[in-house]
Amino acid sequence: QVQPVESGGGSVQAGGSLTLSCAGSKNDYSINCRAWFRQAPGKEREAVAAIYSGGVTSYGDSVKGRFTISRDNAKNTVSLQMNDLKPEDTAVYYCALAPLVTWGVCRTMDSKDFKNWGQGTQVTVSS
Repeated sequence: QVQPVESGGGSVQAGGSLTLSCAGSKNDYSINCRAWFRQAPGKEREAVAAIYSGGVTSYGDSVKGRFTISRDNAKNTVSLQMNDLKPEDTAVYYCALAPLVTWGVCRTMDSKDFKNWGQGTQVTVSS
């Protein structure tokens, strides 16, 4: 089973930027949707962004215009560029992979459709 591995979390002041990276297995060609979720203490898991096999993307309302998801096919990694970070972006960020789903499922970013989850990486934004 593919377990993605996240990296790039850390602490930053409000208005700053961070880039998260997620590495997955190079041999699992069934994965066609890759996404980032986040969970803050005491809150439910929230969908952040997703990218489908053709490169189309979807974003949660709270991050639109500030975050960008992208994929490096050669390295089999997916990145999340986070700009203009706010204290409310503080959370553990998880990379998640979904096999053989449609674009409609991918862009909905329902966590139950994602079968492979990383351990998470902490992002802390101070005011």
